[in-house]
Amino acid sequence: MANRFDVIFDTFRSDEHIIIHGDVLTSIKGLDDESVDLIFADPPYNIGKDFDGLRESWTESEFLEWCYEWLEECHRVLKRNGTFYLMNSTENMPFLDIWCRQKFNVKSRIVWAYDSSGVQAKTYFGSMYEPILMLTKSDKNYTFNHEDIMVEAKTGAKRQLIDYRKNPPQPYNTQKVPGNVWEFPRVRFKMDEYENHPTQKPEALLERIIKASSNVGDVVFDPFSGSFTTGATAKRLGRKSIGIEINEDYVKMGIRRLDIPSKYSQEELAKEKKRKTKNLSKKVREKDESPSLAPAQASLI
Repeated sequence: MANRFDVIFDTFRSDEHIIIHGDVLTSIKGLDDESVDLIFADPPYNIGKDFDGLRESWTESEFLEWCYEWLEECHRVLKRNGTFYLMNSTENMPFLDIWCRQKFNVKSRIVWAYDSSGVQAKTYFGSMYEPILMLTKSDKNYTFNHEDIMVEAKTGAKRQLIDYRKNPPQPYNTQKVPGNVWEFPRVRFKMDEYENHPTQKPEALLERIIKASSNVGDVVFDPFSGSFTTGATAKRLGRKSIGIEINEDYVKMGIRRLDIPSKYSQEELAKEKKRKTKNLSKKVREKDESPSLAPAQASLI
C-alpha cells in the first residue's frame, strides 16, 4: 500500500528464537525462500479494534490488497512440505479462502467456537466463532502428527458402545483425531496466560496446531505475533520460532515470554495485567468519533 511505513526498528534473538520489531511487509522480505516449517497468521480483521493506539482503518479493497501481498510472502517462505494456518473474521475469510485456493491446498476449514457471557446481537445471530484455514503447499507431503492431538471419543467411550461391524465385535475407540470444530475458551483476565492484548489467542489452540503440524526443532513463524502466544507455545514444545510485531509494547511481551536478551530493563518487561477496556462493543465503536489511523498507518498493526 502506498505510503506504508517500511521500517524494521530492531531484532532480538536467542539461539532458537527471533523477534523482529517492524512492519510485516518489510520484515518478511528478509526471510529466505522455503525456510519455515509452520506458519500461524492471525492478522488484523479490519473491524475497528484498537491495538493500544493503532486502530484498524482500511476500506475493504485496501485491506484485501494488503492481505494478498503478505499472503504471497507467506507462500514464498513456507517449505514445500510446510503448513499454514490462517485466521480472520467471518466477513473476510471468503475472500481470503478464494485467493488461497490459487496458491495452496486447503486441507481443512476449521471453526474455533467459544462461548460469551455478553450479548452479541439483538437484530441478527451474533458471531460465536472464528474461522481458520489449514493450508499446505503439497497435496500429500506435509506433517500431521495425529497421534499427538488425540481427544476423547465421547460417544463410544462414555456409552461403552460396541462396534458390530468389526469381526469380532469390539468396543468403539475411546480416542479420536479432532474434527474441524474446536472448542477452546477465549483468554480471560483471571487466566494466568492473559496478556494486555485485545485479540489474544489461547495457548491450547496454538498447542494443537503446533503439535499437529510441526516436529521438535522445526521453525514456527508468526507474522503478526501480538501477545507472542505462538512463540511461547513453540518454545514450550521444543520448536524454534520467528515472530514479527510492529507494536513495541507487544514486542516486550514476546521478549519476556521467550526470555530473549534485549536492551530493555526488567522493569520495562515486567508483566502488568490490565483489562482490555479500550475496545468497546461494535455498536459503540461505530458511534465513536475519536481519531482513527489512516489505512497506511493501520497496516503497521
